[in-house]
Amino acid sequence: MTSVKVVVTGGTGVLGRSAVRALVEAGHQVDVVARRPQNTALIAELGATARPGDLFDPSSLVPLYRGADAVVNLATHVPIGYRALLGRAWAQNDRLRTRAVRAIVAAAHEAGVRRVVQESISFVYADHGDAWITEQSPIEITQVTEPVAVSEAAVQDYSCESRFGVLLRFGLVVGDDQQTRFWLRAAARGRPVGIGRPQSWTSLVHTDDLGAAVVAALGAPSGVYNVGAEPVRRSEVVEGYAKAAGADSGRFLGPVARRLSGPRLEPLTRSLRMSSEHFMASTGWRPRRPVFDPSWFDPAVDVVTP
Repeated sequence: MTSVKVVVTGGTGVLGRSAVRALVEAGHQVDVVARRPQNTALIAELGATARPGDLFDPSSLVPLYRGADAVVNLATHVPIGYRALLGRAWAQNDRLRTRAVRAIVAAAHEAGVRRVVQESISFVYADHGDAWITEQSPIEITQVTEPVAVSEAAVQDYSCESRFGVLLRFGLVVGDDQQTRFWLRAAARGRPVGIGRPQSWTSLVHTDDLGAAVVAALGAPSGVYNVGAEPVRRSEVVEGYAKAAGADSGRFLGPVARRLSGPRLEPLTRSLRMSSEHFMASTGWRPRRPVFDPSWFDPAVDVVTP
């Protein structure tokens, strides 16, 4: 692919760091919007150029986007561990998916950027039991998933004959990240790490495969794409955590915790047997980690003390 200029927001998070490295390695010119000055050194280490900007202010983004071929938004603020069961813990993430995405899309439009790539999540799909999920499968919008739908709608409205809007619905991220480390520590201490029904399906994506997916999205037609490895039963993931952490067996969240968490928990329990065939056929992307096994936790397992 010809080298292009890409401006990334959310470039210092788990997904962002992987994407920036992959974009730079692919030969693209990469600028990263730095919300905090302390991120400038990290951005430089990744091989990109830091540009100060405010994700919630289109006027600060327009000058950064002028001359760019693509804008990639990966900004999230996902709560770690059991905090994800609390509604108030998602407030910043919800603002990033609503106000920030609208600002980014508005700025891209004014600056004349031809392509916007937006991170999304598989939890927006309705529970499909054992049925396969494609991009045409129904989604289920609740108060909890509405911010995801808002972000997706903004990017879909951006698409037209002269502009591309690409949405990447990632599976649950596992690997070299803070969330995985939290659940490994919990498993080592005998605490529950499973959410939902043991025989339901979940779709995962390893941190090794995130960056390549973003690079592939630069050549994708407008649309929604599922991105993940082969789906796996939740019981297999929970036992994988236990094995990697040196525990006898894995545990699922009990009924009391499920009741206390309220509606925030429901999307995390949906059975999602998600297919990524459309993305692979459209872009040539293939996961380096196509099938889940306990080795997925190797990059994070060194922090666990049984």
